[in-house]
Amino acid sequence: MRRQVAPKAESLLTRAVNKVFAFVRFAEFEILFVLFILIVYIIFKDITSRPEYNQMLVKGGIAFRH
Repeated sequence: MRRQVAPKAESLLTRAVNKVFAFVRFAEFEILFVLFILIVYIIFKDITSRPEYNQMLVKGGIAFRH
């Protein structure tokens, strides 16, 4: 007969890390979507802060440049 070995209790840190990884796997699409929107916002904000590009956007694009 084999002896049954009781499973080791995982440490609090291991359980916390496993829960974080499980959440990331579960919400991967939403996390990537939010990161994409955040990156696009930062790039757009950077572009519009420059006067030459801001004027292009205000006047309606390159077609109205004189």
